[in-house]
Amino acid sequence: MFGPMVNDDTIGLVPAAGRGVRLALPYPKELYPLIRDNRYKPIAQFVLDNLIAAGLQHVVFVINETKHQLLGYFGNGHRFGCRLSYVVQEPVDDQDRSTSPGLAHALDAAYHLVRGKTVFFGMADTVMQPKDVFARIRHQAATDDDVILALFATSRPEQFGMVRVDTDGRVVEIVDKPRQTDLSDMWGCMIWRPRFTEFLHESVNGRGRTDFAEIMNAAIRAGLRFRGVRLCDGTYTDLGTYEGIRALDRRAREE
Repeated sequence: MFGPMVNDDTIGLVPAAGRGVRLALPYPKELYPLIRDNRYKPIAQFVLDNLIAAGLQHVVFVINETKHQLLGYFGNGHRFGCRLSYVVQEPVDDQDRSTSPGLAHALDAAYHLVRGKTVFFGMADTVMQPKDVFARIRHQAATDDDVILALFATSRPEQFGMVRVDTDGRVVEIVDKPRQTDLSDMWGCMIWRPRFTEFLHESVNGRGRTDFAEIMNAAIRAGLRFRGVRLCDGTYTDLGTYEGIRALDRRAREE
């Protein structure tokens, strides 16, 4: 596995800086209300639960300048059993039009907090089962692995980052949102060691790379060891679209 870890050596990282333009909600999409056990639970609390279930005590949310409502709900994390920090991802000004710099930039925005730590990364607008997804993939890691990907089966490869692995579970290639593919597994969350943090930081700041899938493929070519762990009983729902929200509601009614 990923070797012995103490709490100071690990940190959760949750990007939540997207604009959510597809849903056009009057509040951050990460606070979209789901009802569980007769209580309100926003989408972003699910990934926080995943991280806390793996023993994480410090989690960083990367937000944009409009996400003050996230701070209002989650606060310092005390009532959720962890410590929360917030990093603001600065917008990119392109011909007087502010745009989101993308996932790789959002992850690197927290470099000053995650440097030297083992990072547990999940998305704020997704719901993953089982709850102990991070603990499971960490348990499967070898001592020489740099990055561990949780793999979920999907019938919609055009919406996700698909993963090609060899017979030993080593990741050979990330194929991002292919229209046609023979691949059936997507990555849903991941854990990485400081070596990938440094590679990501250099890619974004030194090489100007912005595409996260391209950065991961470059890391594989550079010799970093990526492992994919299939969660045969796992489910992954992206709540960034109304289609995903409807799918989750149907699943909840069936339970």
